[in-house]
Amino acid sequence: MLDGLRIFIIALAYLGLALGRFPALRMNRTTIAIAGVAILVALGTLSASELWSAINGETILFLLEMMIVNVHLGYAGFFQFALQYLIKFVNSPLSLLVMLTFSSGILSMLFLNDTIAIVFTPLTLLITQQLKLNPIPYLLTVAAATNIGSVATINGNPQNLIIGSISDISYVEFALALTPVAIFGLILQILWLILLYPSARSLSPLSAPRPLRYRLHKPLLFKTLIVNFAILTGLIIGLPLAETAFVGGAVLLITRRLKPEKILREIDWDLLVLFSGLFILTEASQKLNLFAPFTYLVETSSGLVTLSTVLSNIISNVPTVLLLQTLIPQNDQQSWLLLAASSTLAGNLTLFGSMANLIVVEVASKSGHQLGIWQHLRFGFPLTGVILVFSYIWLKG
Repeated sequence: MLDGLRIFIIALAYLGLALGRFPALRMNRTTIAIAGVAILVALGTLSASELWSAINGETILFLLEMMIVNVHLGYAGFFQFALQYLIKFVNSPLSLLVMLTFSSGILSMLFLNDTIAIVFTPLTLLITQQLKLNPIPYLLTVAAATNIGSVATINGNPQNLIIGSISDISYVEFALALTPVAIFGLILQILWLILLYPSARSLSPLSAPRPLRYRLHKPLLFKTLIVNFAILTGLIIGLPLAETAFVGGAVLLITRRLKPEKILREIDWDLLVLFSGLFILTEASQKLNLFAPFTYLVETSSGLVTLSTVLSNIISNVPTVLLLQTLIPQNDQQSWLLLAASSTLAGNLTLFGSMANLIVVEVASKSGHQLGIWQHLRFGFPLTGVILVFSYIWLKG
């Protein structure tokens, strides 16, 4: 009876995480996770000490560091500067599509993909408005490229951070295995978009868009880039992920230029708490042996990819990785890479498959541009299917 109630609470929590809210209640994913954990503690599923041991501190530290770096880059004007520089090479609708694809994809390899979606979406709308272009193919470009590009590195997205912290895969091994998948996906994305949107493949000359308005703080920019380069170097040579990232983030906080309140205000504390709650829900699920039905599927590579893809579009990719990571041996590199590829690339399958998609839709809707479910599905479904097949063959080969 009690175990049945515990299972019901876990299922209810994951339902809330999938929906993002509960009808008639003012709750988001973070408060749903906290409430679910609290009820499980009240039911004796986990003790207070088990809560802390369930949280993967390496992932939380790594994610916090990436947030600190991105906040500093944002204040320095880096992302606007990078896009403004690249716009100089745009002379046709097709060149704009190519530029947005590779710039958002490559930047997502180095920084969290959601950050790139947040920054690039309003700038993309501004550029297409100035050039009098249909914004839809370019919005799809940003949403998909941030997901596809982020698959290449451990620090590209949150689910990869978890896999990098838990598995035995080094930063270099991860990048070498999945960068070809990202490059293939970005090229395929361009080809598919120009087939779907004839206007996007036009080579007709465009007038130069007006310069973007932003402030470039060079001292802060140089410091942040140097620290980030040092962090990446440390990861490449094999230094511990969490410790290297944490020290780098702490160095950035030693400054005379920015008030600490500005930095701390921009940190997504909700996301850090949500991750902690997800780790605890996973621990509770494991104690109740709720993963048993998935075990036989994960034992095969095709089953793992299929299950990861489906779950990622139901409960999102981060909870999916946390659920499935308990079923994969730590030294099974191929399975970890398949999980990273499928959970990330599945984000392009449907409009609700990734946070980057939702960010693009939300920002676009505020500007009066609607990106519908079916509009995204006819683009994302075939694209995701082909890239998943390629990644499966590549990683299995």
